[in-house]
Amino acid sequence: MFNFVIMKRKAVYFDNAASTPLDREVLQVMEHCQWEVYGNPSSVHEHGRKARVELEQSRRTIAGIMNVSPSEVFFTSGGTEANNAILWGCALDGRIRNFITSPLEHPAVLRPLELICREKGMGLHYVKNGNTGHVDLEHLSLLLGKYPDALVSLMHANNETGNLIPVKAVAELCREHGALFHSDTVQTIGKFETNIQKLGFDYAVASAHKFHGPKGAGFMVIKGGREFSPIIRGGGQERNMRAGTENVYGIAGMAKALEISAGRIEKDMEHISGLKSELIRLLYENIDGVQFNGDAEGSSLYTILNITLPARVDPEMLLPALDIEGYSVSTGSACSSGSNKGSHVLEALGRSGTEASLRVSFSRYNTIDEARGLAGVLKKLCTG
Repeated sequence: MFNFVIMKRKAVYFDNAASTPLDREVLQVMEHCQWEVYGNPSSVHEHGRKARVELEQSRRTIAGIMNVSPSEVFFTSGGTEANNAILWGCALDGRIRNFITSPLEHPAVLRPLELICREKGMGLHYVKNGNTGHVDLEHLSLLLGKYPDALVSLMHANNETGNLIPVKAVAELCREHGALFHSDTVQTIGKFETNIQKLGFDYAVASAHKFHGPKGAGFMVIKGGREFSPIIRGGGQERNMRAGTENVYGIAGMAKALEISAGRIEKDMEHISGLKSELIRLLYENIDGVQFNGDAEGSSLYTILNITLPARVDPEMLLPALDIEGYSVSTGSACSSGSNKGSHVLEALGRSGTEASLRVSFSRYNTIDEARGLAGVLKKLCTG
């Protein structure tokens, strides 16, 4: 009689734009806080003061990395809440009458703006993008000339293609016309040196789980003098900008994760850029008709690669087939993956929506062998 041993295969994770693995050092910080720093930071007794110290030290750490004042950092549950807070808050304030954005933005920006402008009777204007998805700066200048009271909302790096906007040029146009500049920086914080002073953002946002921190923790940067009406009201937490007891252990973990990421940006950039370049090279060499969406080999985020495979590949079977082979990837934003709709980003770039496309997103934990393995599996799917 034979004894069969079932070996569990190791799944390879290439969906880091959706969420990254938690860093072990971050987990240690969070465990310490859960057991030792459990007081409410708004309480005045010793346990509350201990929690307050942890909270404010985390704020100072983040502010130092972002090159802003600690008073300009406000904690949230993540990027979606932060984007909503900024957009709704500016609309409720009455100072903004028009919003300028792009059809390529994340749903956490597009959906709130659509609702705000529909309910409040405000103007919503879309800046044009070139064939590779880059912002048309001339058109943006025309829109700002027509709507100088606007808030411009353009993401630093597109979450599906990785395309980067020319931040300083956009910020300069906004300053010239007296407009405010909000950017969904969720994909870039922790991956570039994010000096808010140099880049020129009025508002920026972050989610900890995009840079190896915990889910449920994030922050927004609000430059001094740019405060707005809060949408979450109750207690006076976060200097009356976001009511609710702060997630102390999540925030402490987020600060540690950002500190680690900021300290190894050059190392990670070199490593991950190598993975992306190797995958591009292997796919070009082995798959006739493969295409890369956005500006994959130009001004784009080094952690994201968006691929369209030849027409012979069944788009509905692509992700299940890769999952069976042990590779976790996505077709685009994880926030809309269950909607049975094609990617609005790829549609705006001229894709039909019937093609087999996937987003591969890397982290510091991925290896060159994993990238080569994915290339081999994609080759098999395209030729098998």
